[in-house]
Amino acid sequence: MSTSRPDGTTRYDALDLLATMVAVVRGDGSLVYVNAMFETVAGLSRRTLMRSNVFEWFADRAQLRETLTAVLCNEIATGRFDGTLRRAPLAANELLPVNVIVTQIDPGSDLALVEMLEIEQQTRQDREERAIGQVQANKELIRNLAHEIKNPLGGIRGAAQLLAMELNSRELTEYTNVIIHEADRLQALVDRLLAPHRRAHVVADVNIHEVCERVRSLVLAEYPQGLTVQRDYDTSIPDFRGDREQLIQAVLNVAQNAAHALGERIAAGDARIVLRTRVARQVTIGKQRYRLALELHIEDNGPGVPEDIRDRIFYPLVSGRDGGSGLGLTLAQTYVQQHMGLIECDSAPGRTVFRIVIPLP
Repeated sequence: MSTSRPDGTTRYDALDLLATMVAVVRGDGSLVYVNAMFETVAGLSRRTLMRSNVFEWFADRAQLRETLTAVLCNEIATGRFDGTLRRAPLAANELLPVNVIVTQIDPGSDLALVEMLEIEQQTRQDREERAIGQVQANKELIRNLAHEIKNPLGGIRGAAQLLAMELNSRELTEYTNVIIHEADRLQALVDRLLAPHRRAHVVADVNIHEVCERVRSLVLAEYPQGLTVQRDYDTSIPDFRGDREQLIQAVLNVAQNAAHALGERIAAGDARIVLRTRVARQVTIGKQRYRLALELHIEDNGPGVPEDIRDRIFYPLVSGRDGGSGLGLTLAQTYVQQHMGLIECDSAPGRTVFRIVIPLP
């Protein structure tokens, strides 16, 4: 086991500061220590992980076993290979490509350090930075466009009302009514575009599970039959400072999109949405590193996001369904980013997951 020091720390505690997954293992694969990032990726506590074997976490055990043996026998100083990590032991459907580095800790020791770096980690960080920049550009574009539309729209509606008062023909009045109705519809759209920028950011203590329960009740009220909204909460997550109403709206927009996509499954009676909360450690959002963060997953078993819009779903006015305004996810992204967080989507037929990450104090 790890050696305790006079100050109560162990020789391995510094590994919790790393953004890569690290495990200290014996030659037989038994785990002596796992760092915080390993806990985050696995979604399990350190105590639970310590009861498993490192070989259980790899799709190809032979390569890790051979490399570990060679390092501990001093045949090589360090072994490197590309492997596939399971997100849960013996799970076949959640695989994570990783670059693995195996290093002996001390000469003659039966302990080795296994470091695992997500191959797509850098790609994901680049994508997150682009998303943050895109949100800022969208925000300025929407605000400027909405203001440009708003003023002439009021003039069009006013002119149509004055014209209707001068007309004696019922048929012609119907035309002015169409103009007024469509102007009102566009005004409502503009108001939605401007909503995040008009409303003051009201900061108070927020409990994420109260947010989830509120969203759950609203969705079930709209879809009382055929849809199950499951809870999978980590109740140890602390309160944090934020705007409760904005977060409710952000989560509700995502959940309602999921419910709309589940139309066929709701009719069949097997539609499912899962609200899952977890604590993530050593999280990087943009270029900022956070020790702790909240992860909220909104998962559904629907048909998935259409492939042709998968890379654009957070853009304004992009919708995957007929009659959709294409603003729900744009507003959700804006609200999450106002909390210094990020939102991303992983979608495939039968499983779509929206992941909201918000830093914790």
